[in-house]
Formats: sequence, C-alpha cells, structure tokens
Amino acid sequence: MRALVLLACLSVCCLAQRPQPCSSPPLMTGGLSVSTQSEKLVVFAKYSYDALGKRIRLRDIGSYDNKTFHIDVLLLYRQGVMYKINNKDRTCLKKHLSVDFHPLAIPKDASLVGQAVLGSSSVPGEGVLVNMWTGKQQMRQETVKYMSTVTEFACIPVSTLFNMDRKGWVVASFFNNVIGLADPKAFIPPPFCKNAQLQEEDEENLATVLNLF
Repeated sequence: MRALVLLACLSVCCLAQRPQPCSSPPLMTGGLSVSTQSEKLVVFAKYSYDALGKRIRLRDIGSYDNKTFHIDVLLLYRQGVMYKINNKDRTCLKKHLSVDFHPLAIPKDASLVGQAVLGSSSVPGEGVLVNMWTGKQQMRQETVKYMSTVTEFACIPVSTLFNMDRKGWVVASFFNNVIGLADPKAFIPPPFCKNAQLQEEDEENLATVLNLF
C-alpha cells in the first residue's frame, strides 16, 4: 500500500515538473522580425504590447517584393479600431479591426516538442532554458501549423514558425524583450489622427505581421 502511495506521489511530482502551456507577461516591449520562405517579405519592428488594455503598437520597416515600406500601426481592440500613422506627412488612416484580440500565449491544446538551452549550459548565466511547442491554429480562412519557442521562466516569446498555404514558412523572432511598457504614450493616437475617417484597406504584408498577435 505504501509503495502505491509513493508511486502516486512521484507521478504527481513528475507531472508538475512537466512544462505546461503558458501566457506571456501582459505588458511587454521589444523587437520583432518576420520573414517568409519566399523572401518576398522581411520586416523588422518595434512593438509595445498591452494585454490588459488589449492594445498593440507596431513600428515597422521592411521590404515586400523588393519594395521598402514603413508602417506605424496602433491597434485598439476594445474600440475595434486600427490607426495607420504617417508621422512624416502627419496623416492618419483609420479602419475597423476585423479580428479579435488574442494574448501572446501557448494554446492549451499545443503539444510539447521538448526543452533546449539557447546558448550554453556549461556555465550558469550563459544559456536560456526554453520550451518548444507545436500545434495548429486558425488564421483568417486557413488552418496553419506552428512551432513556438518560449522561455521556461516567464514564458517570454523567442520565436514562432508558421506553415501557411500561400506563403509557405513564415518565421517570427522576438528580441530585446522587456517586461513592462517603455512608453505608455505609445497607445495614444497622435493629435492629427483625431479627425481621421474610417476607410477600407487590406494590405497583405501588414496582415501577415498582425496575424502574429
């Protein structure tokens, strides 16, 4: 009987130590890069992320089909509004957000691939322990396969690899992540956006980046 109780306790301990799907910190600031298998789209962005207020700010510079573009977008999900901001010309495009806010998180139905150390495990402080997860996720009108890597502690996103029908593999990498908001004013539309009129716009390169959130 004691042996059965001991075995049950050991099983519970092992399950408790096994990595579980997690959610990233609700407030983060950092950098993001996105590239596609065809190499038509390459993006580098600074992001501000607020899961509590359901707000995201992305400041991008990238290339699509050998054409350079700059994008500064403010996504206010509670208001259902997106602002595309041009600080140089002091113009602002306003449109409805057609998608719901989804926090940065590993879905509960994701499958654990395994753990790894980025860097080196030879000396403490030289590496970062990460968990790798895989699964399927609905994006617009297609179901895509993904593999996401997050840190074991705090669930900070490291990278996500998507397999999309039209674009093939899409790789997103997060870097210089900081827990908290470096600039809370990033979520306030500039004064020249006050009179912006709602318009319709559907840019493929912008949609790809927004799908990551």
